[in-house]
Amino acid sequence: MTTQIDLAVSGMTCTSCAARVERRLNRLPGVTATVNFATESARIAIPEGVTVADVVKAVEETGYGASALGTAAGPAEEIASLRRRFWICLVLAIPVIALSMIPILRFNGWEWVALASTFPVVTWGAWPFHRATWINARHRAVTMDTLISLGVGAAFIWSMWVLIFASDHGMEMNGPQTYFEVAAAVPVFILAGRWCEVSAKYRSSSALRALMDLSVPEVSVLRHGVEEVVGADDLQVGDLFVVRPGERVATDGMVEEGNSCIDESLLTGESLPIDVTEGSKVTGGTMNIDGRLLVRASRVGSDTRLAQVARLVVAAQMEKAPIQRLVDRVSAVFVPVVMLISLVTLASWWFITHDAQAAFTAAVAVLIIACPCALGLATPIALLVGTGRGAQIGILIRGPQVLEDTRRVNTIVLDKTGTVTMGAMSVLGVAGEGVSEATVLQLAASAEIGSEHPVARAIVAAAGTVTPMREFSNARGAGVQAMVGEEQITIGRPQWVAESVGSMPSDNLQLRMDAWGDVGATVVAVAQGTRVIGAIAVADEIRPTSGRAVSLLRDLGLRPVLLTGDHERAARAVAIQVGITDVVSDVMPEDKVVHVTALQAQGSVVAMVGDGVNDAAALATADLGIAMGSGSDVAAEASDLTLVRSDLLAAVDAIRLSRKTLAVIRGNLFWAFAYNVAMIPLAAAGVLNPMLAGAAMASSSVFVVANSLRLRRFVPTT
Repeated sequence: MTTQIDLAVSGMTCTSCAARVERRLNRLPGVTATVNFATESARIAIPEGVTVADVVKAVEETGYGASALGTAAGPAEEIASLRRRFWICLVLAIPVIALSMIPILRFNGWEWVALASTFPVVTWGAWPFHRATWINARHRAVTMDTLISLGVGAAFIWSMWVLIFASDHGMEMNGPQTYFEVAAAVPVFILAGRWCEVSAKYRSSSALRALMDLSVPEVSVLRHGVEEVVGADDLQVGDLFVVRPGERVATDGMVEEGNSCIDESLLTGESLPIDVTEGSKVTGGTMNIDGRLLVRASRVGSDTRLAQVARLVVAAQMEKAPIQRLVDRVSAVFVPVVMLISLVTLASWWFITHDAQAAFTAAVAVLIIACPCALGLATPIALLVGTGRGAQIGILIRGPQVLEDTRRVNTIVLDKTGTVTMGAMSVLGVAGEGVSEATVLQLAASAEIGSEHPVARAIVAAAGTVTPMREFSNARGAGVQAMVGEEQITIGRPQWVAESVGSMPSDNLQLRMDAWGDVGATVVAVAQGTRVIGAIAVADEIRPTSGRAVSLLRDLGLRPVLLTGDHERAARAVAIQVGITDVVSDVMPEDKVVHVTALQAQGSVVAMVGDGVNDAAALATADLGIAMGSGSDVAAEASDLTLVRSDLLAAVDAIRLSRKTLAVIRGNLFWAFAYNVAMIPLAAAGVLNPMLAGAAMASSSVFVVANSLRLRRFVPTT
C-alpha cells in the first residue's frame, strides 16, 4: 500500500536542481516522485516502511529544504530579498559599466573604483549563486548556478589579475582588458530575471490562492436554538449553521430556512447570482448577498466541493507532461555539456589565435549565455497559469496529458439530459386508462420516490403527495418497480413496461404517447399489476446556450453527436433545435460505451460530455472525458475535464483554453530550444560580449514566463 504526499521544496534555482531532487527521491526503495520546479513542490508516493521524515532527509541530503505543502515560507520573502539585492547591485554596477564603456568618463585610478564597486556585487549580490554552487559541488553536481558563479568569478578574478599585474594604472589600459563591467552587470541581469521569474510564478498561482481564500475560518452554528461561533474545522455533517448577508457559506449544505441570492462567480466563473430558497443546495465558499439563510451541512473538510476543486488544480499543476520529462533529461546533462563547450572554446581560441583575452572572453560568454531554466520553465509555468485561469472560470484540467488530447479530438459526443438540456424536467401531461389522471400520477410518484432520475423527480414534484412504498428495484436506464399498497407498480420506458408486465397499452393510450413523442417529450408508461393503466409525458427545457455552444464546437473542428437513452423522437426534436444532425437514441447506459468505442474504431478521436452516473463509463472510455459540474461525483472522477458551471459553453471554453495552453507550451519550448541552439555557437565564436550574454540569458527565462502569463487574459465565451 502506498501513500501520496505533497512537499514544498525550497532552495531550487533551476530545473537541474529539480532533476537532482527527483533522482534522489526515486532512489528510495519503492518511492515514486515527481518534482516540479515551477511550483517548487514534489508529489511523492511512499510505500509502507518509508516515512515522511525519510523523504525530507533525502531532500535535505541533496542540499535543499523540504516541508509540508503550504507550511513553507511563501515567495514574498524571496521576492523581497531578490528585489533588495537587485537595486543595491544596480546602484553599484552603474558607475562600473559607465566607466568601462565610456572612455571620456575615466580618470586616474578609475579601475580601482571599479574594483571597489564590483567587489560587493560579486560577493554579496551574487552570494545566492555561489552558495548554491558550493552546496551542489559538495554533492558532486553542477547546476545553472555553477555556470553563473564560474562566469562571474572568472571575470572578476581575471580583472583583478590584469589590474594588479598587467596594467599601467593609467587613463587607458595598454594590455589585456578588465571585465569589471561583466562581473558587475551579469549578477544584476540574473537577479532581475530571477526577481521577475519568482514574481510571475507567484502571480500565476493567484487563482489557486483565491480558491483557498474562499474558505471560512469561523461559522455560527445553531445548537439547541442558540447561535455558537466555532471554527470551521469543528463543523460536522448535519450541523445547522447561519449565513448572514455579506458572509460566505461555510461549507456545502442545503438551505432549511430563508431566501437569498448566492454569488458563485469566484468558484464557477458564472457572473450572475443564483436564487436559493428552502431545499436549495449551496456550496462552501460562495457569497450570500442579501438574505439570512439557515443551512444544514452536508459535506465538511476535504469532502467539500471547494476542497475537491483545489485538489484537482494542485494535482494538475504538479504533474508533468511527457515532453517535460524529455526536457528534464536534457537539462540534467545540459550544464556539464556547457562547461565542456566552454573549456573547448577556451582551448580552441588559444590554440588558433594565441590571444588569451579573446579565448577568455569567448569561454566566459559560453558559460553565461547557456540557460536551461527557460527550457525547464516552458511547460510547467504555462500549465500553472492555464490551470489557474481555468479554475477562475469554472474549468478544472486534470493533468497535462489532457492538453494534448484536446488537440487531437475531432468528434464530441453529448449526453442530452442535464448536458444539452437543463436536466430539470416537468410533467407535460398525464393520461389514464380506466383510472383517473390523478391516480396515475400518484401511483407513479409513489413508486418513483426512491429514484434520483430527473424524470422521477419531475413526477414526484408534480404529484405532491405519495403513498409509502416498499421492495423498490431499479432497472438502469429502463424504469423502476415498487410495491405501493398491495399492488406492484411498474413505471418506465413503454416497451420495457410492456415486457415486464406482459401486456400492451390500449390503442387510445398509445396514440396519446405517440403524440407526446412527436413534440419531443419523454414518455413513460405506468402499470398496476399486470395492466398498463396510464402514461406520463415529461419535458426537459433546452439550455439557452446549447445551440450557440454546438455551433462553436463545430467552429473548433468537432463533429457533435447526441447520445441519449431517450426515445428517437424526443432526441431528434432536441437535436434539431440545437443544430445536431448525428443522433443516437434509445441507448442503455452500458451501450454508451459501445457507441463511443465504435466511433473510436472508425478512426474518430472522441470527447464525451456527460453529467450522470450512467455517463461515467463512457467518460472514462472516451479519449477526452468532460463532466458537467451539475452531475455526479462519479462522473467527475471519470473525466479529464470538469466543468464547475453547468453550461455547455463551458465545454467550448475548456477546449479553447486547453488548446491555447498547449500552444503556449509549444511556443515556449520552441523559443527556449532556439535560444540555446543559436546563442551558444555565437558565444563560442566570440560574437557575444559576456555582459550581453548575461542580459540575453536572463531575458530568455523572463520571455518564457511572460509568454505564459498571457493565459491569464484568456476570455471565456460567456
